[in-house]
Amino acid sequence: MIARARGRLNTTQLRRKAERGKYRGLGHAAGAVRLIAKRSIRKRKKASRPGTPPSTQTKRLPAAILYAVEPDRAVIGPVASIVGTAGEAHEHGGRYKRENYPQRPFMAPALDKARPRLPDNWAGVIH
Repeated sequence: MIARARGRLNTTQLRRKAERGKYRGLGHAAGAVRLIAKRSIRKRKKASRPGTPPSTQTKRLPAAILYAVEPDRAVIGPVASIVGTAGEAHEHGGRYKRENYPQRPFMAPALDKARPRLPDNWAGVIH
């Protein structure tokens, strides 16, 4: 017995679902990187060692780490309107409030830690 089936491919609907899934997957990936970065910053009175994530006394820096998702990219990091350029001074080293800060990266290590799990954010996004 031979069975035959006919079907039509709705490319418009497939494209729309793929775009929606890409956007959703990118949002999940950005949220994961943000969470890892926030959790890496500890509340302590003493400064952390250079090369390790920064310490905070007020928890403003972790609270300032936000993300925004656009159709083709995600932006993740501390918002300057909340913490000024402190996040950049810690991440790359530099001056902030007339003090020199050694490099204490927290965003790049968060991305590196999340990188193996990022493809999972797009698995099954087209239903």
